Amino acid sequence: MPKLFCFLLVLIVASATTQFAHAADPALLRANGQTVYIPVYSHVHHGNLDSRGVPSRLLLSSMLSFRNTDPEAELTLVSVDYFDTNGKLIRRYLAQPRRVGPLASADSFVEHRDVAGGQGASFIVTWRSERPINPPLAETVNTYAFGTQYMVFTARGRTLETDSTK
Repeated sequence: MPKLFCFLLVLIVASATTQFAHAADPALLRANGQTVYIPVYSHVHHGNLDSRGVPSRLLLSSMLSFRNTDPEAELTLVSVDYFDTNGKLIRRYLAQPRRVGPLASADSFVEHRDVAGGQGASFIVTWRSERPINPPLAETVNTYAFGTQYMVFTARGRTLETDSTK
């Protein structure tokens, strides 16, 4: 009986902790807009160090996937900016704001041969909406494909700022 009680207590505490974590996560609260940081892996180091102490480098392409998770409201992408490892702006992907409909998505692409971002590149995306909505999902899909060798992984964005004033 004590084992069953302990097991149930652990389940209750885990459930409550998960609910509290979700409630405290600004990415899960309805908002009128956000600024989101999304990591980009334009290359990754691998293998052994060479005679100069430098590891091998594998070049990757990266697709920013920005998905409106609200089934009823559109949002507006205000900016999609690409930064290098040192935080220097490399490129702006939007010439003007872009609307993204309910459950629709938008993407931006960094080519395999584009090494300007370095290993610590990132996107900073700002979006807004007319009313509070479900925050979108922002992540990169980082890929390498050559012959029969493939590497694919995702990196999820992190909310830097939330606008929930309306």
